Amino acid sequence: MSIAINADLCKGCKACMAVCPGSLIKETTEGKAYMKYPKDCWGCASCVKECHFGAITFFLGADIGGMGSKLTVDSKKDRLIWNIARRDDTKEQIVINTKESNKY
Repeated sequence: MSIAINADLCKGCKACMAVCPGSLIKETTEGKAYMKYPKDCWGCASCVKECHFGAITFFLGADIGGMGSKLTVDSKKDRLIWNIARRDDTKEQIVINTKESNKY
């Protein structure tokens, strides 16, 4: 599992760096986030959830049923919107109400 960081979309807020449990996301001299060794990514997707600019893409590999799909997340008040783009160009959205997500 791995992520990709789009430097053109990165605003340099450093939120992804703060939540990466492996301290794998670093800062360029321009203040943009990057991951020097994407293969070392733990696949927790914390950075994807924290990026409010869509700059981080998480690759959903075949090992977890994603077959090479890409995941980005939008945050809207009390909702997380998981955007999945599949290799066949189909798209899916999963909307999670953060106020309700931990009720059992």
